[in-house]
Amino acid sequence: MKLQFIKYTKLWFSISIIAILAGIAAMTYNHVTYGRALELGIDFTGGSLMEIQADGGIDMDTTGAAVNLAYPGLFKEYVQTDQGSYIIQASHMSEEELQGVSKIITEKNGEFELLRFNTIGPKIGSTLKTKAITALIIASIAIVLYIAYAFRKVPKRVSPWKFGFCAIAALVHDILITLGVFAILGFEVNTFFITALLTIMGFSVHDTIVVFDRIRENLKKQTRDDSFADIADISLNQTLTRSINTSLSTLFPLVALYVWGAESIRIFVFALIIGIFVGTYSSIFIASPLLTIWQERGRKR
Repeated sequence: MKLQFIKYTKLWFSISIIAILAGIAAMTYNHVTYGRALELGIDFTGGSLMEIQADGGIDMDTTGAAVNLAYPGLFKEYVQTDQGSYIIQASHMSEEELQGVSKIITEKNGEFELLRFNTIGPKIGSTLKTKAITALIIASIAIVLYIAYAFRKVPKRVSPWKFGFCAIAALVHDILITLGVFAILGFEVNTFFITALLTIMGFSVHDTIVVFDRIRENLKKQTRDDSFADIADISLNQTLTRSINTSLSTLFPLVALYVWGAESIRIFVFALIIGIFVGTYSSIFIASPLLTIWQERGRKR
């Protein structure tokens, strides 16, 4: 039995629009309430991150109050890991401030171990943010050019540029929804997140290209009775099993990493899980229906 995908294009688009609007609403709320649409990590804002652990445990409430009394507003927030250590986000710390903070922690809790310490200045953070945005833009342009070139031998009635721009539309869809989920949950956006986005883009466009390649091959066999929507449906049915199996085989180890992996990579893995799920959806329900609408409207004109 051939499944009909293009027939329910309005439903697929409605689901995506609702998800995107929910994310935009969350980002707007965060911007109005907290002054920022997303919870940016120290990679982009500048600041310090330290992880500490002590055999006898650490009283972070008392320690944090003492640190902020000596250095007003230095400690921003902290979270306890599964291993009993504490990851602390703070304003940018100098070497002298780090020594002073270490002394206070020792006074309040006894000897402790500094498991890691990273600090980034505000200017470097701003530079990293600019480079991250630039990387996403360059990757998107490269994808359009590559797909247009790869599909240059598509039947002349279909422009290869349409394939490229529809793939980018699907990628924008994936990025917006992933950002929206992070805005809703209040998760931190850092350089690991940008790495996850670039990985998601690669996975999603690969899945989309497989479907588009099948459409290209089926267009060569198109009869007068076959519309572009019919060709798209046939192609999606032919690639559906492959798309689902590929996504599931990727998601299973990612879920395992998220549940049992280290705390430091959990947000990165979560971004990949969301992105791959959404990317599979967009490859099937967004990219091909959008290409169909564009092509059939152009043919009617």
